[in-house]
Amino acid sequence: MTVLAPAPPQVDAALWPAIASPPTQRTRARIAKALFGRVVRTLPLHVLLPDGRVLGAGGPVMRLVRPDAFYLRIGASGLVGFGEAYMAGDWEADDLAGVLEVFAARVGTLVPPALQRLRDVALLRHPSSDLQSKANQKRNIERHYDLSNDLFRLFLDETLTYSSALFPGAPETRPTASFGDLADASRRKVDRLLDATGVTAGSTVLEIGTGWGELALRAAARGARVHSITLSVEQRELALQRVRDAGLADLVTIDLCDYRDVQGTYDAVLSVEMIEAVGYRYWAEYFRILEARCKAGGRVGLQAITMPHDRMLASRDTFTWIHKYIFPGGLIPSVTAIEQHAAGLRPVDRFAFGLHYAETLRLWRERFLSASDDVADLGFDETFRRMWSLYLAYSEAGFASGYLDVSQFVFAKEL
Repeated sequence: MTVLAPAPPQVDAALWPAIASPPTQRTRARIAKALFGRVVRTLPLHVLLPDGRVLGAGGPVMRLVRPDAFYLRIGASGLVGFGEAYMAGDWEADDLAGVLEVFAARVGTLVPPALQRLRDVALLRHPSSDLQSKANQKRNIERHYDLSNDLFRLFLDETLTYSSALFPGAPETRPTASFGDLADASRRKVDRLLDATGVTAGSTVLEIGTGWGELALRAAARGARVHSITLSVEQRELALQRVRDAGLADLVTIDLCDYRDVQGTYDAVLSVEMIEAVGYRYWAEYFRILEARCKAGGRVGLQAITMPHDRMLASRDTFTWIHKYIFPGGLIPSVTAIEQHAAGLRPVDRFAFGLHYAETLRLWRERFLSASDDVADLGFDETFRRMWSLYLAYSEAGFASGYLDVSQFVFAKEL
């Protein structure tokens, strides 16, 4: 039975040249087709071809709408091509996160060992413009966080928190939540980190990475004095407005400043999901600055996404779809890498709650999809909307499968 394919999305070739037309390397496409067929043969996945044939051992349904284009893309650029194929409409899935979770759970074994040894030759490398040097980092941050405050308002909760929430219940169990639960869960996450680092009335706090200001607001509401720094013009503007609206402008300053340029020492130095954008070449400098800015007897608190150490080492030089389209120049660290680079600080606490991030991302994506018309009204086309939906589902799958985790780390600087 032939399966009728949905109408392909309209792609603006001027905006999305890599999406508008697939590559033309037929030999690599044939290799990719053979490898894909071998990989999915035993996966709990239902890969449906246009002629009605099925690959896989059953599970979430992945529909290959344009198989030839799909194989051309993954043959040319691997996982970058896999993501671009979705953006182009070459494949579809009703349960996008479920399909991606199947792959995420087996990411270390999808490619046969013989081919893994060729990764240094076959895989794309980061362009030098993506390295998170001082010259590049502001531009890289702007490419994501300065897209539009209005865009982020459409899918984030009222706290505008763009990091994992912490729901009630055990951290090792995935909660079941509604969007109405998300704001309280976002506040709970912030409050836990403030408690763990001893932020109280009179504390001095340095926040590296302002976001839209929720941590600074909650710390100042306790009576702390907060110096927050960011490289995002749009985030700073809205965060300052929120601080003024809350009547806390006398306790909070927010500066456009690279973390390498900040001065002074503080009782607590806090950074929530910032290290992922630092780039591993700069981790040593980042932790040196965290330690230098923390007073003796103070605390450093990090919330960080983590991945297994062996996978971090294997992939740290690889240019991925996420790098190309979402977060240029970054790398998710491992717990081991964080602990090694924080060697000058004494570890006090680590609290992991990765399944809560999976639920956070599900709620964000559900809300983003329901606001599709509003996203379009902001000027973001269908290709962007597919890209952003894939990003949120891709991230959810990583946490749901256990490939990714998120932790709050607390370190002490000795007297």
